[in-house]
Amino acid sequence: MGKYINPFTDWGFKRLFGQEFSKPLLISFLNDMLVDELHVKDLTFRDKELLPPTKDQRGIICDVYCETDTGDRFIVEMQNRWQPNFLDRSICYACRSILDQVDKGRAEREDAYKFLPVYTICFMNYMPHTDEVSKFRTDIVLADKDTKAQVSNKLRFIYLALPLFEKKAEECVTDFEKWIYVLKHMEALSRMPFTAQKEIFKQLEDYADSHRLTKKEWEAYENSLWVVRDNMACMAAAEREAREKGHAEGHAEGRAEGRAEGRAEGRAEGMKQGRAEGRAEGRAEGRAEGRAEGRAEEKKAIAKNLLAMGLTIEQVAQGSGLPIEEVKGLQ
Repeated sequence: MGKYINPFTDWGFKRLFGQEFSKPLLISFLNDMLVDELHVKDLTFRDKELLPPTKDQRGIICDVYCETDTGDRFIVEMQNRWQPNFLDRSICYACRSILDQVDKGRAEREDAYKFLPVYTICFMNYMPHTDEVSKFRTDIVLADKDTKAQVSNKLRFIYLALPLFEKKAEECVTDFEKWIYVLKHMEALSRMPFTAQKEIFKQLEDYADSHRLTKKEWEAYENSLWVVRDNMACMAAAEREAREKGHAEGHAEGRAEGRAEGRAEGRAEGMKQGRAEGRAEGRAEGRAEGRAEGRAEEKKAIAKNLLAMGLTIEQVAQGSGLPIEEVKGLQ
């Protein structure tokens, strides 16, 4: 195990961002993320924690009331997961947070529909396969389509796709970039960076140090860690299967079209065209072989990444599609 916990396990995420004792970490993170917009001076964890109703929707949602230094108040939902239809799900959870504030018993009164703004902050620790999220930070507000001017502050979504954050430690300039670098690489770090530049990272180091966990805490963390690893192995296997199916279907269609076109053109143009087609088929076969080699290298790259995350040989074989013996050779 590494020196620091994985912050994107359910247990690790809750320890760093969902506990009363670690409240300064969340306040600092929010202020660095929303710098020059507002400044949170205090926050309160809501009584209930909104968790997905079924096991296949694993993920933690930290639900907190925030108060700024100007007296403004708003609600923050910190979501940590990636799953199919994730954007739609995050919108549903945010709307539920709004509806919970509406006084349904006084619908006729004007103040029945007054509610605090809801900020939904989503950590996406997997590569997003969606056109809506194509960069590290996607910030969505309610705005006029033509003028782009914001028309309401009541609903906001901030999606943080960590795989798309590629800066090295020495390239991180803002405090928010430093936060993201630490969270993304925390499990692989041997020491906590930026502690000399920002005091809060010393506190983060204390709470994230795996060697300071009690036996009960360690068992809970380890169980949560295995859930993440199993989910990632299953996700990698599903993605590999989808890619292979797409390649197979594409090759089959290409061969069928090529044969049909070849017969038609061969009858029309004779031997000369046949030689040209032969050359074309040779090039096509060469490209096919190249793609096959590329897929083999892709499987090896996936296997190496899963090995680096600490998955077992069997899990890596399942996730990458490589034979167990070949996975052993990559260690």
